[in-house]
Order: sequence, then C-alpha cells, then structure tokens
Amino acid sequence: MNELIRMAATEAVQKLKAGEVSPLELIDASEQRILETDEAVNALPIRCFDRARQHAGQLMKEKDAADPKKYLYGLPIAIKDLTPVEGVRFTLGSPIFADQVAAHSDIMVRRLEERGGIVVAKANTPEFGAGAQTFNEVLGTTTNPFDTTKTPGGSSGGSAAALAAGQVWLAQGSDLGGSLRIPASFTGVVGLRPSPGRIAHGPAPLPFTLWSVEGPMGRTVADVALMLDMMVGEDPVDPISLPTPAYSYLDILETPPELGKVAYSPNLGQCPIDGEVAEICAHAAKSFLSFSQGVEEDCFDLSNGDYIFQTLRAAQFAAGHAPKLQEYRDLLKPDVIWNIEAGLALTADDIGLAHRQQGELYANVAKFFNTYDLLIAPTVMVPPFNHEIRSLSEVEGVKFDNYVAWLAMTYLLTITSCPVISVPCGMTKSGLPVGLQIMAPPHREDLVLQAAALFEAEHSYSEMVPVDPV
Repeated sequence: MNELIRMAATEAVQKLKAGEVSPLELIDASEQRILETDEAVNALPIRCFDRARQHAGQLMKEKDAADPKKYLYGLPIAIKDLTPVEGVRFTLGSPIFADQVAAHSDIMVRRLEERGGIVVAKANTPEFGAGAQTFNEVLGTTTNPFDTTKTPGGSSGGSAAALAAGQVWLAQGSDLGGSLRIPASFTGVVGLRPSPGRIAHGPAPLPFTLWSVEGPMGRTVADVALMLDMMVGEDPVDPISLPTPAYSYLDILETPPELGKVAYSPNLGQCPIDGEVAEICAHAAKSFLSFSQGVEEDCFDLSNGDYIFQTLRAAQFAAGHAPKLQEYRDLLKPDVIWNIEAGLALTADDIGLAHRQQGELYANVAKFFNTYDLLIAPTVMVPPFNHEIRSLSEVEGVKFDNYVAWLAMTYLLTITSCPVISVPCGMTKSGLPVGLQIMAPPHREDLVLQAAALFEAEHSYSEMVPVDPV
C-alpha cells in the first residue's frame, strides 16, 4: 500500500502545507488506489480526476498568496452522490437521474473547495439515500473492505468504504436515520452527525427540514474535526444554518474535557442487540470510567421514538418524492414507493401527535443532560451482514415490519437533534468492526469530538484502517 494512502488526513494536510508533497501527488495516489481496490468494493464509481487536477493546478498557482482560508491545501476528498458537484455526474442512485450532470455545486461543496479540498470522486449511495444498505440499479452494490461479502451499511456506504480502503483521506456523508453513523460502524471509521444547521447545505427543495444533515467522515477523530472545521458556517441559502464557532474543532481536541457522569444504554430501552455487539460495546463503555466521574446505565424515555421517527420521516419522504411516484413509479425501488405511500397516507392528526411527542422527548433530553454530560450506546444492533440482503427483517428473534426498523439505534437519537458520533470500539471474532455512539447536548459538537478523542486515545482501533479489501 502506498505510504501516502496510509497517512491520516491531518498528517497529509501538514505535508501539503509544508510543501513536502503536492496536491497532484496525492491525486495520483488516490487514483491509483481506486484502480487497485474499487473493483472489489465499488465505493467511488463516479470519478472526476481531470476536474480535480485542474483544481489542483489553480491551488498550486495561488500558493504564494498564502490564503489562510485554504486549510486543506489540496487534499483529495469524496462527496456522496446525493450532493451535486458542478460538472460531475449526479445520479442520486436512481435510474431516473442515471445520466444527470450537476449544473451547480451544493454550497457545502463550494465551501470545501474554497478551503482547499479537491473533489476526486462521488461516493455510491442507495436510491435517494433510502435504506442502510448501499446498492442501486445505476451503479451497483458497494461492499465492505473488511469482508467484501458483507455490506458497508448506508446510505453513506460509498464514503465509508472509500475511507476504509484508503481511496481518499476524507469523505462527506449525510445522515437522517443513521446514514452516516451506521457505515462508520460497519467499516471501522469515524462519522459525525452534527446538530441541524451546523453545516450549511443547499439550495434544497425542503430547506426547513431539521433531520437530514451533512457530516464529516474520516479514519480518526482528528480527521473528522479537521473536516468539520472546513464545513461549518452560516449561509443565507440555508435558513437554519448556524454561525461559525469562535474556535477550531481540531484545536480543542488538545484540551481534554473534564467530564461529569456519563450514561450508558445497551439498547436505548427499545432495541434487540446482537450478543457479540452488546458485549463489545459494554466493554468499551467501561473505558469512560478513566476520564469521567462515573458511568451509569441510564437513558431518557424513548418509548414513543419509533412512532415519532417513522411518522415524520414518512411525511418528509412524501414531501420530497411524491411527484416522482406519479411520473416514474416503474423506475423506483419498492422501498421508496412504500415510504412515499406511507407518508401520503398520514393524517394531520398523525403528524401533529408525532410533533407533540417529539416536543416532550426533547424536554426529557434537556433534563437528562442536567445529570449526565454524555450518552453512549452501540451504533448498530448487529455487525455487518451479507451485502445481498436488502435489509434485516429480524434481530435476536424480534421481527420488523419495514426496511428501516433495524436502524433504530441510530434513528432514535436522530429525533433528539443532538450531535452524535460513531467511533470504532472493537472487532467481532470474525474480524468485523463494531461502533460506539457518543451523544452530547444540542450544538455541543466540541464535547462529542473531545470525548471521542479521549476514547480513541485509549485504544488502537483507528489503526485498523486503511485495509486491503478481502
């Protein structure tokens, strides 16, 4: 494996800044690694190396200007194929848009490029990001580099698999019900779901929705903090976007937090959990005893959580995709059709009840964080499973009646609007990664990252990647 590929993003950026390596060298290394590995994993099927080299040439010409905003200094990155990059194929994983080329870039992409990121590829995703198994009829199935018979999860499965295989140093993902955290868990990388509004994006057809967020993915906590620094900031195109914090997320990792009590929940009070996952995460939770005032098994009441998520997600799905059902029904996958129709069948009473219950839940969450600084829990109910399975219908004898129910460990935390990170916390006996979620109060990405860095420093899990696909 090329030594450039092995470097963490933070190290690569320092070498770019010092002139020890050029953007073109990293682009070449990325392209070669993709050619070596992507036949096995199919993580980055849409590539734009000509565009990347043109961008690198511009950055290298501007180097003498010493623009302090160009913090990535020409680092190659990947963007999920739900997000437009100007002049690059933009399929959203759907046959409807198989030949579409983006006419503009999302403001998030523009910000990353303005800050020295170089887009080299688009990462594979399920159709419209629906489901946590990355496959579609346009670009095929993405596999897990740790075992290519297994899924990397989804819907940011292409981003996660690319990081785990060493194809890029940073990748963008998005998360509604766990689309960023689940693939991070399944591939041994780090993925942060930030608070709504922390990362501006758009123009979007539903700009006021709070649940679909963009987020950074990397091989280490520091890499994720670096990318978050490059992504944050207010923009008038995004009406809920938040101002840039007065501090750098990467810099604050150098100041360990003084943690009070930490709550651990093995199942959020609602979910079946695979026995091996439960054992690994319970052992990981004990690590927090060394840098907090204690770990207690506790959680806020999530008994209405499934109704809240399923109802409001279905309503959002119908709002975003109902017109496609009328015109392109024969091109949509069955899960997407089911979700749109579930949303269209809702009544105002159904949606109103879900909103009221979410309000009650948020009040309980705020009270919970008066006692605890963090909540930690397993990221996914199960380890990675066969990539030919569309979705899990059962876990530990508990049967599910829809394709997203097995994502409950992540989507039950989505509805709190709190920042959550998934960090690798162990390996199964068969050599597959397992992730741990860390959640902090709203808008406390700093605390989430600091806690994740403390955990990471006590273990060597970040050294699991990159790997050669097997």
